[in-house]
Amino acid sequence: MSSKQFFIKRYKKLGWEYKQVQLTQAIRVNTINSNLDTVVSRLTSLGIELEKISFLNDGFWVKKSKFSLGATAEYLLGLYSIQEAAAQIPATLFTNQKGKTILDACASPGGKTVQLANLMNNTGVIIALEIKERKMFALTNHLERCRVTNTAAYNMDAKEVTKLDMKFDCVLLDMPCSGNPITDKNWFNKRTIDDVHINARRQRQILNQAVKVTNNGGEIVYATCSMEPEENEQNIDWALGRLPVKVEPIKCYGEKGLTNVFDKQLNTSIKDCKRVWPDQTQGFFVCKLKKQEDKNEDII
Repeated sequence: MSSKQFFIKRYKKLGWEYKQVQLTQAIRVNTINSNLDTVVSRLTSLGIELEKISFLNDGFWVKKSKFSLGATAEYLLGLYSIQEAAAQIPATLFTNQKGKTILDACASPGGKTVQLANLMNNTGVIIALEIKERKMFALTNHLERCRVTNTAAYNMDAKEVTKLDMKFDCVLLDMPCSGNPITDKNWFNKRTIDDVHINARRQRQILNQAVKVTNNGGEIVYATCSMEPEENEQNIDWALGRLPVKVEPIKCYGEKGLTNVFDKQLNTSIKDCKRVWPDQTQGFFVCKLKKQEDKNEDII
């Protein structure tokens, strides 16, 4: 059985019939720099056709454009970010972000960091981590271009976040993951189930450390652009059994999280997570966790 046949068979068991989807490009207006009407008006005057994304406050589908959206004066001025629609969901799920201390644990290229700063109106503090030094320029450039003033960026592995000796009200975990075949046409040729298991273990390590630096009662948003349950529902099931967290219900685009994966029953609260199967967007998974009282355990 080929890798493609293997994964497609898995998706069918999970409830999705594989089909190659044509993604629609999306942008998000940076509201600390401008407002929706102004940006839409300016882009429309350039011949760009936009359509409001129904499940996002500041997001728009790009229905038609004769040139790159990264080549406009408006983009260079930081009036908007080019950001995949599903990827705009996680940052919106925190409660009352303004004035809080927030960790963006896997930040580059910075779209979600800028989005957090927008939602915070540049108040409070964001600590943005990026493990790869070569990606730090993209992150810091994005922050500067979009006039973000409440963020400090560190070249650091999220698994070492306890070295900062800080506690956070909110933690965004946009996890490094296996990706999905909708955004990468060569995905089936280079991904194996072993890759999925390796990524899932790394994600658990990051999640474990993130919980340690979250204040009691604080919020953790866990997200991936992977469709593999090992990196999504099964990791949340692992966390619920070992870490002081519980799943919080969220209202956003997507279907209920899977609570039965390949005939294995998971914690029923995982239904309150959201799984986005590809349509106009890529495949995506998002879950909100609330930190409970520390158990003082070190999970490896």
